[in-house]
Amino acid sequence: MRTFLALLVAAAAIYALFCGALFVLQRRIIYVPDTAKPDRVAAGAADVREVRYRSTDGLDLLAWSLAPVPAGGFTVLYLHGNAGSIGSRGGRIARFRQLGWGVLMPEYRGYGGNPGEPTEAGLTADAAGAYAYLRAQGVDPTQILLWGESLGTGLATRLAAEHPVAALLLESPYTSMADIARDRYPFVPVDLLLKDRLDALSRIAAVRAPVLVMQGGRDTVVPPEMGRRMLAATTAPKELWHVAESGHNDLADHGAVEAAASFVARHVPAP
Repeated sequence: MRTFLALLVAAAAIYALFCGALFVLQRRIIYVPDTAKPDRVAAGAADVREVRYRSTDGLDLLAWSLAPVPAGGFTVLYLHGNAGSIGSRGGRIARFRQLGWGVLMPEYRGYGGNPGEPTEAGLTADAAGAYAYLRAQGVDPTQILLWGESLGTGLATRLAAEHPVAALLLESPYTSMADIARDRYPFVPVDLLLKDRLDALSRIAAVRAPVLVMQGGRDTVVPPEMGRRMLAATTAPKELWHVAESGHNDLADHGAVEAAASFVARHVPAP
């Protein structure tokens, strides 16, 4: 009996230490930034402009900008995913350029040589600051295609729920960071430990712009079922673009940009 109790106490101590480590290290686990300043030439985006924008809480941050052709066309406000930086998204800019779309690709705090540390509140302020930058440049909401990629889908959904945009394009979206954590750590009291929740599901119904959900059937990072839940909760005009053989990061290789262009052509009036 004493041996059993000792084992039980030891197991409880190990579990408590594990949960404590998750609590302390959670933002290092959630956010995986490339902290080096990106090089436009190395990224295959030599013709983009390097600009500075200000987050709504006052940080001076890097972004890449490309004007639409012809002037006055759509501009993609692209909120990128977790790993890497804008420097690993040069291929996206090239594809948007082929469509004649402009791009503002803001870099988050703590990523790409920017100051600060990523948190939900901080990244939300960064996304809102990028939107404000576009508006200050004279870009009308009817010209803004808000594209969220993975981590960026939660930020994009909140931004679209609070500000008008022409369309919301969600690539590999999740319902919330809490749901992701529960899926990864089902034995951990997530609701007690998690600091950054990035709850997109509770906000998607407030979005009035057309919504496209893009997801891969073999996504092992975000369960595809989360994209379907996001779509079901959407009250605006909506579509699902699903590629059974695609994973989390290769939707563009299967035609995601072209699918988004088709969606925009069918649902969004030309600016």
